[in-house]
Amino acid sequence: MSTIDSVLAELLTIDGATGAAIVDADSGMALGTAGTPPFSLEYAAAGNSEVVKAKLRTMSSLGINESIEDILITLTGQYHLIRVLGGTGASTLFAYVVLDRSRANLALARHKTAAATADLQI
Repeated sequence: MSTIDSVLAELLTIDGATGAAIVDADSGMALGTAGTPPFSLEYAAAGNSEVVKAKLRTMSSLGINESIEDILITLTGQYHLIRVLGGTGASTLFAYVVLDRSRANLALARHKTAAATADLQI
């Protein structure tokens, strides 16, 4: 069983990672943050909560009965990886990882994020 702090520490070991957070999408609150990206992780957590909720609403409207694994936002200099966590009870939790695009391997980052969050216990 992993804790929020241990998961965040592991996420920061991903090549190119500059910041990470575990977020409750329902409230928009970051349950924990780590790293020093060039912006506020707390604001990013709130904003990305809206992204997750919008995608869940769209899937419901379309009758898509699948689970979200990842949402990827690519910027010119960064990747923003959102990993929706299953088995977390009534609320929707997600891991959010900010990656420097010039130093990150996206496929490896996705794999390592999934592995790091697989047994997170809240």
